[in-house]
Amino acid sequence: MGVSPPYLRDHTEQGVTVSIDVGDDAAVSLLTVRGPWDAQLRTSASAGLRRCLTEHPDGLIVDLTGLLDPHSESASTWSTAQHVAAGLEPPVHLALCVPPDLPLADRMQALGAGRFLPVYAKVRQARVALAGRMPGAERVSVTLAPDPDAPSAARNLVGDACLQWGLVHLLHPSRLVMSELVTNAVEHAGTEIRVVVSRRGAGVHLSVGDGDPRLPEIVQLTRPRPDVPLDVRGRGLRTVHETAAMWGAVPTENGKVVWATVRSPEPPPTSP
Repeated sequence: MGVSPPYLRDHTEQGVTVSIDVGDDAAVSLLTVRGPWDAQLRTSASAGLRRCLTEHPDGLIVDLTGLLDPHSESASTWSTAQHVAAGLEPPVHLALCVPPDLPLADRMQALGAGRFLPVYAKVRQARVALAGRMPGAERVSVTLAPDPDAPSAARNLVGDACLQWGLVHLLHPSRLVMSELVTNAVEHAGTEIRVVVSRRGAGVHLSVGDGDPRLPEIVQLTRPRPDVPLDVRGRGLRTVHETAAMWGAVPTENGKVVWATVRSPEPPPTSP
């Protein structure tokens, strides 16, 4: 039986009107909130925001075109999200998508949020605007064929990035995690693989996209066969789980993205 890791989730929660999706390179997440604003939707939207920011994308678009909020009661939720996003290292670029004829658009402008939390009429406009603000020099990517050389090519990409960014101490764990993610994609998806390595402050964010919509799971280790003593299955995602600070998977329009963040371990507390 498989075990779902703590950061693995689908893009839509059952019974609520909040959904999350990501781009193929996991750089920009999209949180869509629909329906009448009430206590339940506020709770669901806040949980969705927390999950998106936990994954630490480069940008987050909150699509409110389907939100019914005639009295702009949700304004404080979006202002708080902006404050949290701006306090991350590095900051997450947050943008709202609100049609200009809705009262919430005027409310956000009146709060002065427009200087810090840009509001766009359409998601496409928000994507274009955020793309112009992304630190392109701190992200590298490559598209690989699903062949045995793919893990090696992905490891080399990670190693070069860590050296360039001065994160030599993260080189080996990042290469290890990337190798496992790409190996899984080669073995189980068998489609073209999109690999992205991004700097996240003092950490490294890794994402591997493929064309298979099935989300991965941690499986129980199998015993090696007598004739193949090294044939132990199930170690890949366990290695990712034990090495990465966080990891997870999200569906995309064309398949899925499996991501992981590698950081330095927290130093032990000093004795008084």
